Amino acid sequence: MTQPLRYAINVTLDGCCSHEEGLPPDEESMAFWTDELRRSDTLLYGRVTYELMQGAWRKPDSGEWPDWMDASEVAFSEVMDPMRKVVASGTLDEVGWNAELVRGDIVDAVRHLKEQPGRGIALGGVELPATLATHGLIDEYTFVVHPLLAGRGPRLLEGVNVTLELVERRDFRSGVTMQRYRPV
Repeated sequence: MTQPLRYAINVTLDGCCSHEEGLPPDEESMAFWTDELRRSDTLLYGRVTYELMQGAWRKPDSGEWPDWMDASEVAFSEVMDPMRKVVASGTLDEVGWNAELVRGDIVDAVRHLKEQPGRGIALGGVELPATLATHGLIDEYTFVVHPLLAGRGPRLLEGVNVTLELVERRDFRSGVTMQRYRPV
């Protein structure tokens, strides 16, 4: 039995995935994302997403969370910070933050990763998920859809053709909708 690879991302109505687009996080959305992290014991990122997440959510050397973080963001960080991270990159020489670097054939590396024991692998980003979706490696897709048109930014799963079945939907007070799918 393989552990599931779960892809989850914030996206606008027009399919943009820039971290700069979308509604600001609130307690409800941060609680959702914290619970999503708890479903897995490994995070899988490409270089860009790894560096973005590390810059935002890694516990500072001081041991104190920044003043800008509210309680829901601290809770998210406290789950993410100690988690195992796997980073696919051909340009990084080393990684920190409980991470291991994967080079070479990422498709084979992910197949091997899925065969290891665990609760699941949480996948983030834009380019790496498109590659893995093309090879049929993603077991679940979660889209947190923000009710706005960004008009710019990376596009969600550009060039990927996968038929999905809706398995869960949740509406947030902010107008955001979570939609969870599995490949048919």
